[in-house]
Amino acid sequence: MMSKPRRNKRVHVIATATVAALVTLALPGCTAASDEVRTPGARDSSSTTAARTTAAAPAEAAPTPTPSPTHALSTAPRTIPAVREHVPARGPGWKPAPDARVVVAPDDTAALSDEAKLLAGELRIGYGESAAPRAGDVELSLDAGAAGGPESYTLDVKDGRVRINGPDQAGVFYGTRTLKQAVKSAGSAPEGTVRDAPAKPQRGLNLDIARKHFTPEWIKDRLREMADLKLNQLGLHFSDDQAFRIQSDTHPEIVSTPHLTKAQVRDINALAARLHITVVPEIDSPGHLGAVLRAHPDLQLRDTQGRAVKGAVDISNPASAKLVDELLREYIPLFPGQAWHLGADEYQALVYRDPQASFPQLARAAQQRYGPSARVQDLATGWLNDRADAVRPSGKALKAWNDGFFAGGVTSAAKDIQVEYWTGKETGARPPLEYLREGRKVVNLNDEFLYYVLGEPNQFTYPTGKRIYEQWTPLVLRGTTPVPASYGPQILGARLAVWSDLANAQTQAQVAQGIRTPLAALSQKVWDSRTPQLPWADFKALADRL
Repeated sequence: MMSKPRRNKRVHVIATATVAALVTLALPGCTAASDEVRTPGARDSSSTTAARTTAAAPAEAAPTPTPSPTHALSTAPRTIPAVREHVPARGPGWKPAPDARVVVAPDDTAALSDEAKLLAGELRIGYGESAAPRAGDVELSLDAGAAGGPESYTLDVKDGRVRINGPDQAGVFYGTRTLKQAVKSAGSAPEGTVRDAPAKPQRGLNLDIARKHFTPEWIKDRLREMADLKLNQLGLHFSDDQAFRIQSDTHPEIVSTPHLTKAQVRDINALAARLHITVVPEIDSPGHLGAVLRAHPDLQLRDTQGRAVKGAVDISNPASAKLVDELLREYIPLFPGQAWHLGADEYQALVYRDPQASFPQLARAAQQRYGPSARVQDLATGWLNDRADAVRPSGKALKAWNDGFFAGGVTSAAKDIQVEYWTGKETGARPPLEYLREGRKVVNLNDEFLYYVLGEPNQFTYPTGKRIYEQWTPLVLRGTTPVPASYGPQILGARLAVWSDLANAQTQAQVAQGIRTPLAALSQKVWDSRTPQLPWADFKALADRL
C-alpha cells in the first residue's frame, strides 16, 4: 500500500519549576546487545532538552523552588514484544474514555482508516476523520520522512492524548498494537514517548497445511495473534506427499479432500494484508510431490531397479517441469504477497550413496545440460533455478530450504534465492557459515528451537517459549551455537514452524495452545535481538495476561 508523506514533526519538552531538568531514557525490554540491532529513529536534541522556566517573584526576593510533581515519572508500557525505547514523563497517561475517538487526518484516511477502525473497535471507543483531535483522542498519522526506517513508529502520550506516527502503514499499525497491549496489561498507556522498530524484517510462523487440514477460521485466528505480536509472515506449505490442500483449476486431479477453496485463500490473504502480514506460499519440489504423483505416476522417479523414490519427480522428464510450472503460474496471482517459497528440500535421489549410478537418466540429463563433469546435484540445482525463473517475473522474493543448495557443483543456485536454514542433519550437511560466506541472505528456522513437529517423531521435541526466550537468538541458525555477530545483517529473521508429520497427534486447539508461548518468545527475539530484561516467569505472566 502506498503511504502519503505528511508533515508531522513534534518537539517534546519536559519542563520543571527549576532551572535544571532531567530526562530519563528507559529500555525496558533489553540489556546489552548480542546481535546487530537496527536503532529506532535518532532523536532530535530538542526532544530531550528541558525548557528553562522562572517563577514569578518580586525582584528583591529569590524564588523558592518547590518541586511537587503530581505524578510519578512513568515507566515503559508492558508489551510483547517489549518496546525498544521509552522516554518517561510525568503525567496521568491515557485510558479509553466514553467520548474518546481514534482519529485520522483527512490526508491519511485512505491509508489508515482500517488501522484506526480496528483499534477503535478493540478499545471500544469511537472513530472519526478529523484534522483537529480533541482531548482524549488517539491520533494516527503518516510521515514518510520520519526517522526510524520501515515498520518503525513513535507513540506519544501527552496532554491527555495519544499520537501514533510512522513512515509507513505497518509502523503505525504496530504503534496501535503497543497501545492496545498497554491498555490491556495496565488499564492505561503511560505518559511519555515510545520510539520503536524491529531488529529483523522477517518475523513469523510457518504452517504445514498439507499433512493436516487447518480450517480457514483457525488460520485467521493465528493471523490475528501474529499481528498483535508484530509478526509479519505466514508461510503456507500446502503441497506434500500426503495431500495437496488448495483448489486447482489447471490440475483438479491432484487436489485432496478436505482443502481450502480459492475463495477461502483470498479471504485469508485479505485479512493478512489488513494486518500487514505477508502470506508466503510453498509448492515444494522436486521432492515432497507424492500427492501430485498419485495422479501422474508417469512422472515418478525410479531407480535402476525400477523402485519408486518417495515423493520425487523425475527431473530429467520435461513433463515434470511443465506440470509444476503450470501450478506455479496458477497460484502466483492467488497470493499477492511479495514472497514465494520454492521448497527444494529432501530430494531423495540425492541421499543415495551414488546417485549417478542409481539414476543414470538423471546423470545423462545433467551432463547434456552442464557438461561431462556435471552430476545429479547439478540437475537438481538447475531445477531450482528454472522454478525461480518461472516465479521471478512476478517480482516476489524467492526462498528455498538450505538442503536445496549444493556445494562443489558445476552450477549453483541463483544468488537472489534466500536460504531458509532449518537443519544441519541432512546428507552432506553444510554449516550456516558456508551460506553466509557466499553472501547469501538467510532466514532462521532452526529445527533445534523452532520446529513444532506434531507427534514428536524422529527425536523432535515440542519447542518451549522458555528455551527460545533464554537460549536462542537469530544468530543461532544450527544447533545451539551462534554464528559470528558480523553476519547478523545477512540473517533476515525467523519463523516458528509447525509440521504435521503425525497429523492426528494434536487437535487444532492443542496446536494453537502449544505454539502460543513459543510464538510470543520468538516475537520478542526477532523484534529486539538483545538479551531480554524481563525474567522468563515475568514474561510468561505478561503473555498470559495479554
